[in-house]
Amino acid sequence: MRKSVWFLMVAVGLFSCQNQESNEPVAVFSENEIVLNGIADEPVWETAQWNAISEVWLGEVPNSLDFAGKYKIAWRPDALYLLVEITDDSLVDVYADKFTQWWDDDCVEVFVDANASGGNHQYNHNAFAYHIGLDYQTVDFGPDSVPHLYPHVEAIRTANENTYTWEIKVPIFNDKFEDGNAENLPEVLEANRIIGFAIAYCDNDTSELRENFIGSVKVEGTDKNRGWIDAEIFGKLRLK
Repeated sequence: MRKSVWFLMVAVGLFSCQNQESNEPVAVFSENEIVLNGIADEPVWETAQWNAISEVWLGEVPNSLDFAGKYKIAWRPDALYLLVEITDDSLVDVYADKFTQWWDDDCVEVFVDANASGGNHQYNHNAFAYHIGLDYQTVDFGPDSVPHLYPHVEAIRTANENTYTWEIKVPIFNDKFEDGNAENLPEVLEANRIIGFAIAYCDNDTSELRENFIGSVKVEGTDKNRGWIDAEIFGKLRLK
């Protein structure tokens, strides 16, 4: 084997291993508008790669028939776009009041940190933990320590038996966001930007409390349910 070919193979192998070890998702740019319809019918979804939602943050490793999750990410200047595929044998919406234990109903939770700065965001907008309910209403805590709706996050889902496909639009706001201010403007996204990001699913089958909470990033330590407080646990998302 010629040395140049051998070195090339080694370099490719090392690059591949590094990518596998980093396990960081990449958002693919979409040249076309993405219409939220719960169907992966835009060209970008053919290009974007699947990423797993498989890290247990609360509960136990669920049976794959009970829960399985994966997602793809695309972006346009106005927002991140998520294609999320969830297998869930029982959709549960226990609490009719949108501000009562919203985290214990089945929901997709999207975590974003505009500048990937990390740090506390429990009662501030250093980062967001968007809980997207089965009715598509999105809830998070505000700086006043009470929950608010965030209708700038849009979602729709379709069903094929127990498999649900969500399409979600998430505009990116920084820590200057003010609840109730109609003049809030999302940031304009550009290539190579790094955003703090994670996604999770609250899975409730039969009770008043969620049985499992499954996320996209590995969280060290015994207390893994820290994403709603600590943006340090988020992964890093690069806009390709």
